[in-house]
Amino acid sequence: MEPAPSPAGDSDRVQDPRLLAAAARVLSDAGWEGMTVEAVAEAAGLSRVTAWRLGATRESLMATLLSQLDQDYRDAMWPAIIGSGTARERLDRAIDALFDVIDKHLPLLLASDITFHRASTSRLSFNEPFMRLFSDGALDGTIAVIGADAEEASDLIFNTICWPYVHLRGRHEWTAERARPLITNLIGASLNPSERGK
Repeated sequence: MEPAPSPAGDSDRVQDPRLLAAAARVLSDAGWEGMTVEAVAEAAGLSRVTAWRLGATRESLMATLLSQLDQDYRDAMWPAIIGSGTARERLDRAIDALFDVIDKHLPLLLASDITFHRASTSRLSFNEPFMRLFSDGALDGTIAVIGADAEEASDLIFNTICWPYVHLRGRHEWTAERARPLITNLIGASLNPSERGK
């Protein structure tokens, strides 16, 4: 599988929403390998020349989609990191936010299981919000640390939630209403301090 490119800088981003929506549809149908300017232009109802004049190259389309994922993830996680409530309450909000981001970018995430790694435009890891919440949970006693430490716990929870949800939503066509509670219930007991050590 061909790796995705890194996110675009502001000057390299494709601005036309028709092209970006079409690129997401092409990704959903054909994956990274099928992502060509011709395919995206056709899906958008545009000529290849028009798409090119609007700044569409294979690289710029992919990089713009990755940049959008990166920004949406940061925007979604920020309220959970700085919000009020216990660490567990904020972790639950972060999990809901992750589900929302996945649903918004599902075609992109279905194209590659390294998409989140490619989308990060800074030193902030996609696990970092969860790491912060696990650290806070250790302090207020509302979250059991799974694994060796907060870093390992964040890696476990992010990947335990993200990729099964992507697969169930995209490949099995489960609704969000069906998949979300089943996944959160599956991991819920392992996060409850009162359940640890039983």
